[in-house]
Amino acid sequence: MSAAVSGNAGAGLLSRERIVAGPGFNRWLVPPAALAIHLCIGMAYGFSVFWLPMGKLIPGAPACPASFTAQLTATACNWTLPAVNHIFETFIVVLGLSAALFGGWLERAGPRRAGLIAAACWGGGLMVGGYGVAIHQLWLAYLGCGLIGGIGQGLGYITPVSTLIRWFPDRRGLATGFAIMGYGGGAMIGAPIAVRLMAHFSAGGVPGVAGALMVLGAIYCVVMAAGAFGFRVAPTGWRPIGFSGGAARANARVTASHVHADRALRTPQFWLIWLVLFANVTAGIAVISVASPMLQDVFGARLLGGGAGGATLSVAQKAAVVAAAAGVVGLISLFNSLGRLFWASMSDFLGRRYTYFTFFALGIVLYCALPSFGHLGIAAVFVAAICVIISMYGGGFATLPAYLADVFGTQMVGAIHGRLITAWSAAGLVGPMLIASLRQSQLAAGVPRALVYNRTLYIMAGLLLFGLICNALVRPVDARHYMSEAELARLRSQKHEAPDDARAAIAARGEFGVAGGLAWAAVGIPFLIGLFIALQKAAALF
Repeated sequence: MSAAVSGNAGAGLLSRERIVAGPGFNRWLVPPAALAIHLCIGMAYGFSVFWLPMGKLIPGAPACPASFTAQLTATACNWTLPAVNHIFETFIVVLGLSAALFGGWLERAGPRRAGLIAAACWGGGLMVGGYGVAIHQLWLAYLGCGLIGGIGQGLGYITPVSTLIRWFPDRRGLATGFAIMGYGGGAMIGAPIAVRLMAHFSAGGVPGVAGALMVLGAIYCVVMAAGAFGFRVAPTGWRPIGFSGGAARANARVTASHVHADRALRTPQFWLIWLVLFANVTAGIAVISVASPMLQDVFGARLLGGGAGGATLSVAQKAAVVAAAAGVVGLISLFNSLGRLFWASMSDFLGRRYTYFTFFALGIVLYCALPSFGHLGIAAVFVAAICVIISMYGGGFATLPAYLADVFGTQMVGAIHGRLITAWSAAGLVGPMLIASLRQSQLAAGVPRALVYNRTLYIMAGLLLFGLICNALVRPVDARHYMSEAELARLRSQKHEAPDDARAAIAARGEFGVAGGLAWAAVGIPFLIGLFIALQKAAALF
């Protein structure tokens, strides 16, 4: 034990072995560190607040030509909406690719080093993007927010996963649900701040997008770095008091062995779960991407309690319809966030496989019912159904790490998770593109606006049926894919993990105390403020 401690003391400040928890640590200090990172990178879902202002940066100037490549370097015209909103798709794709690429390295480097790099990339990327907006160079906005920021997104997203799962072997779903809840709720905090910052920095009719991006980037750098320094890792073999792991071993669907990340790619379980995530995300993100226009197309004035017509609405009424639809978007963000914690926690009792079965079975029913709710003009029930769907969309993300740990073991779950969320990147491209193209083709065919989403919703139900079948086919991994004791020992030595750490019996037995209260308040108060703002916006519906 003394040798381990002295080696710990000689390790670098950012090294994994430096942050092995001592006796006075409490494991409930890890979730707020994870939340600090995810609440920052979760601003990805709020980035749409920048799109329209980014098209009004040169007062009186015409819109740029339709050519996307020409707009990348144009300085004398205003960028078009399609040219700027692909930034979102860029950092979502880069998120998945960087998570897959750096997942194995993260397991060796530890959450502190990875979290700090994520802070530098996401925060620094926003500042670079802000500078690009300031000098009106769209390519620089893509480089900063899209590419560099996307790397920060990917690293930040997977940084807490394996750490949390090892701290909470008794409640894997709850632990990852807390962290990934932050990604769903980050927009509730970040979007209102961004709007206020743009108003503060606006001058001469020019929206303050550049200043807002730079200030947000600086804030996120600091908050994410604080979260990274708050991480501690559990010694090998650590267990909470009273937990032996017997329940997990008794469950045939929860393995006590471990699969290497490279070997996991060669198992059918990996690709079945990849398809499960792809189906769930494609269906959910398609609705998120068109939530506001869909409500306006389907219900129009009925969002205000009036008739179905929209052509005779006054300017004030049209503005009220837009505000009501925006309120629904805020409500969706709320359910996206809270659904992550609720469903991930429920998975600890239902099991991951049956939780995903619930997502798909209930989702099929709701997607098939949505057109009827629209035809009947029942806006409140339509919105309620969408909120449940989006809660399961978020719940799918939060339940996934625990599902992977159950199937592949905990030793390389971060790396496996990083490779599997490439399904998110693929769904982020397919879902919005599919629903937008179907909507446009229906309009071109003369279908009334209130009916243009019906076919799409039935297609999404079919996609969920496909996901349900894939989930039903997931079986325990064949024992030939498990790492041997020698392989496991070699992998742990690369991470400077003692194979049988003597500190495990005494580590993390400290009280929650004042430090715990302050840590949770630091992430909880901003989240509650964002929650209050989201509920205020949703109140426009009533």
